[in-house]
Amino acid sequence: MVFWLSSSALTAQELQQSQPTATKLQADTQLKAVVSVNILLINAVINRNQNITQVRVETAESVVKRMELELATTDPSKIEAAIADELQLSQQEVRQLVRYEIIE
Repeated sequence: MVFWLSSSALTAQELQQSQPTATKLQADTQLKAVVSVNILLINAVINRNQNITQVRVETAESVVKRMELELATTDPSKIEAAIADELQLSQQEVRQLVRYEIIE
C-alpha cells in the first residue's frame, strides 16, 4: 500500500512539472506542396490585346491531368520564367516543352 501511494504521488509530481521541448510548433507558416509530374505538353496562348497569357499544362499523371495558369505578361522570357517557377523546372526544360499561339 505504501509503494502504491508513494508511486502515485511521484507520478502526479512528474506530470505537473513542465518539460522543455526541443522543437516548437509554428502555426503561422505556409507550406508549399511540390508535386513531381511527367509533363507532356505546355500550350501558351498570348493575347496581346488583353496583355495576358493563358497557359495549359498537360501531364501523363492520373492525379493531375491538366493545370492552367493565367499570367499578366506577353513577354516570352517572362512567361518561361513564370512557368519554370510554378512547375519547378529549369527555363531550358520549359523552352523545350512550350508551344506558343499568339492572338493579336
